[in-house]
Amino acid sequence: MPSQPDFDYREIDDVIHGRARLAIMAFLSGAGAADFNELKARIGGTDGNMSVHIRKLEEAGYIRVEKKFSGRRPLTICHLTKTGREAWIAYIARMEALMRPNAAE
Repeated sequence: MPSQPDFDYREIDDVIHGRARLAIMAFLSGAGAADFNELKARIGGTDGNMSVHIRKLEEAGYIRVEKKFSGRRPLTICHLTKTGREAWIAYIARMEALMRPNAAE
């Protein structure tokens, strides 16, 4: 009888697992919030690339995007949501489970 795997790759959150989104979530997990330009500089993305990934995280409910003005300049601030923090913690736990040595060995 085959045994159950210790880890099921299908449990990996595909929304977070993309490289740019992973970096955004990692940064926001520590910072809580950051403006678009700070995120772009820290992550190393382009305007278009970052916009796409931020939108995907926003659609998943993992971040909240706030748009306002600083003087006459538009300012976009990304906030990690409660749902996003919970998803991040679950993602990290799944990655740790994958790296855990097999208890049977």
